[in-house]
Amino acid sequence: MEKVATENKAQRKRLPGLLVADGFLRHPFDEANGTRTSGLVPGRYLKSGHRHDRHATAYYGAAPSVFQALVRRWRRSGPAAPMEETTFVDIGAGMGRAMLLAAELPFRAVLGVELNPTLVRIARRNLAWWRKAGRARAPMRMICGAAAEFMFPEGPCVAFLFNPFGAAVMRRFVRSVARMFADRPGELDILYVNHEQEGTLEAAPGFSRLFLGQVQRSRADAIADHRILGNQPDGEYASSNYEDCSIWRWGGRPQASGIRH
Repeated sequence: MEKVATENKAQRKRLPGLLVADGFLRHPFDEANGTRTSGLVPGRYLKSGHRHDRHATAYYGAAPSVFQALVRRWRRSGPAAPMEETTFVDIGAGMGRAMLLAAELPFRAVLGVELNPTLVRIARRNLAWWRKAGRARAPMRMICGAAAEFMFPEGPCVAFLFNPFGAAVMRRFVRSVARMFADRPGELDILYVNHEQEGTLEAAPGFSRLFLGQVQRSRADAIADHRILGNQPDGEYASSNYEDCSIWRWGGRPQASGIRH
């Protein structure tokens, strides 16, 4: 009876979208690696008690092929420092799929920031498994907290966003990083997938866009995402063969000339 009670308790803790009854299907990434990053959780279910909860979009793991293609493009853009001196930060890290992919590269460190504590617990188990399997080339750490309150480490950083939140939080996040990197021009790049709030970066003084375009999914990822999203009971989300993406670089706030007109 104790085992049944424990299983029922665990089942109740699962977020909507992570059960077979919710249309849950495993992504090939998890099938191949023994990880748990699959599932689609609409933003309305991602409650943490924080005031930013209502601005969450949804949880869904980034397509590995899109992540890898965007990182390759970023590496060709002339970052401030080599990868070995750069910290990768996944903003809205969810279950940590992008962190796992980043940790296979020689980053100085890989950090994840996620507001929902249930997703954080799952991500930490994934990170532990990645280390045990010998897949991590960089140290990894998952932080439970709000993106706009996160303190970036010293040194060059690249932030990865897979459309984690709406406009209100995006504005706060951009203002926060502008303050933190005020005296660190060139030390922050942003890789933005499904960039719905791209206009916020476009309007922010100090950011320049290095890339804007569609990044194609691999055939395997496209098939998987079409199958997974097409299996959702309410049909709320759809998939395409590409993601709209952009890459941004912080150059520092323009200095006032001191001339009055």
